[in-house]
Amino acid sequence: MAEDAFQAQCARDWQEVLHDPGTEDWRRHWFLDGERATVRNSPQGMDFSAGPVKRDNASHAVLWTKLDVAGDLRIQLRFTRLDSVMRFVNILYLQATGIGEGPYSEDIAEWSELRQIPSMRSYYDTMELLHISYAAFGNTDDTDSDYVRARRYPARPDHPFDQTDLPPDNFDTDLFRPGVTCDFDVIKTDADLYFQVVSGDRRELFHWPLADVPPLAHGRIGIRHMATRCSRYADIRISRAD
Repeated sequence: MAEDAFQAQCARDWQEVLHDPGTEDWRRHWFLDGERATVRNSPQGMDFSAGPVKRDNASHAVLWTKLDVAGDLRIQLRFTRLDSVMRFVNILYLQATGIGEGPYSEDIAEWSELRQIPSMRSYYDTMELLHISYAAFGNTDDTDSDYVRARRYPARPDHPFDQTDLPPDNFDTDLFRPGVTCDFDVIKTDADLYFQVVSGDRRELFHWPLADVPPLAHGRIGIRHMATRCSRYADIRISRAD
């Protein structure tokens, strides 16, 4: 069922609103949270490296699109893991806005200075968004047991971070090997979230129903690397459909 529904979504009339080959100056399309991160463009793509210190909030980093995308959303890109770290996570943030309380206005660019140290709490307590973890590992050991997971922010006192998880979780995917380029295809509607990964001769489709999740109308797209993580992104295409 998920496969047929995903193919039907792929066949929709998607209108491209951003294309970044990754070879041009990254500042044209993105802005950065995290003073210890580096972003470098090359003929192969955009290399994004978080800071070097494990368990250091100041070494986390997020790249945000300058573009705010409304409605149904599609993201296609080529991903190559450049690190061999078997801890911590990479995250794709979808349609992020501020919660609208205190300094956390809807436009997250208005309070970037509050995220100069981009701790996780600065995002899951203050933003409305969908989150996909990929090439993700635990924080306390060095095993090759990875996972793919989705979440819906924000966390609240009556809805803590560990309850933001959207079923199902997916463990031991073995999709994101260092140096192996993967093709990502993400589609988000009000009803469903899909994440297709093609890695070598493997293809996996992850699906999270969103019927019981508060919908997102619009927002910015973000790429988060936890401390020490480094990857390359190329041929990034963001599209929308009414």
